[in-house]
Amino acid sequence: MRSPPTTGRAAFVAALFASVAISGSALAQKKYDAGASDTEIKIGSTMPYSGPASAFGAIGRTAEAYFKKINAEGGINGRKINFVTYDDGYSPPKSVEQVRKLVESDEVLAVFSPVGTPSNTAIQKYLISKKVPQLFVGSGAAKWNDPTGHPWTIGWVPSYQSEARIYAKFLMKEKPDGKIAILYQNDDFGKDYLKGLKDGLGSKASMIIAEESYETSEPTIDSHIVKPSGADVLISITTPKFVAQAIRKIAEMDWNVMQIASSGSSSVGGVMKPVGFENAQGVLSADYAKDAGDPQWDNDPGMKKFYSFLEQYYPEADRLERYVAYGYGVAQTMVKVLEMCGDELTRANVMKQAASLKDFAPDTLLPGIKINTSATDFAPIEQLQMRRFKGERRELLGEVIGGELSN
Repeated sequence: MRSPPTTGRAAFVAALFASVAISGSALAQKKYDAGASDTEIKIGSTMPYSGPASAFGAIGRTAEAYFKKINAEGGINGRKINFVTYDDGYSPPKSVEQVRKLVESDEVLAVFSPVGTPSNTAIQKYLISKKVPQLFVGSGAAKWNDPTGHPWTIGWVPSYQSEARIYAKFLMKEKPDGKIAILYQNDDFGKDYLKGLKDGLGSKASMIIAEESYETSEPTIDSHIVKPSGADVLISITTPKFVAQAIRKIAEMDWNVMQIASSGSSSVGGVMKPVGFENAQGVLSADYAKDAGDPQWDNDPGMKKFYSFLEQYYPEADRLERYVAYGYGVAQTMVKVLEMCGDELTRANVMKQAASLKDFAPDTLLPGIKINTSATDFAPIEQLQMRRFKGERRELLGEVIGGELSN
């Protein structure tokens, strides 16, 4: 067979390279949904910047500062984060209104770290219908870990039930004859903790001798703080405002009781300092993050990065406020997911990558605690460590433990 003429051969080679270039271009094609482009990634959030849970607003302010840091350093794969965040006042109807605005008017790629069990419950069905990721929810309700039923929602913090089971393990070991009184918020948040505690105590659930609920609309819970006969343990399943009221009221009553506060309401800066360090001595909680006010972390590499961030991008922050460290850690997790997405910034891929985290350790997590997710497990953090408030800081107790049910 004769070779093609030179001119024909050149044309053939040119066509071949053109074909390869076209196929390569197709393979490397960028994919975007609403909220993403060559220059921008728009994510949205609702936060209780006002209202009964306004202490959590520090999460949004810190995340916003962290995204500014990322943008100043060149963004994510060359794209700048456009963070749109609105106040929902910890009101579910307001959350729905603001999330609709984020999706339909602002056209965000994903909704990031909305805070509160009632608020997230209110917006979940809508976000599922729109197939918009509801990422790293600021709530430990067990229902966020439901890949089959709720494939567009993923949590971040340990589940309330897991945390409560850790308290049950602690009490059965340290105070097996204790008589427990429980103060809880009358919604999914409080009821999840209550279930976890009873499940964790199992046959010892008779240790619970009193249960008292309150509504978040109440300005004060002083009338709910009573001393049941024989109770020597009080577990406060409350938001920061109300746990502060409980600690202060117990001090006024001179009630010598072992106090356990839910992890989200045990901040040194947001709770212990305002109520007076002398009133908060001995208060117990479980946690998964380093305490920024504890000098033991001053030379920790991760916390050095955190302190440097605060100095440059959020100097007005109170480093004793645990929600500042929380906001930093959850924002780092969001950035990690967006980096993993590469040039495929679709809502489906964002969700896929959020469910593909392997041994990720934000700078502020305690040693030994890492974030892992999979297509069948939407619970990123599943371990905690007990802490006791002493002096002006929370000291670590024992080892890192999981919240699974005991055999």
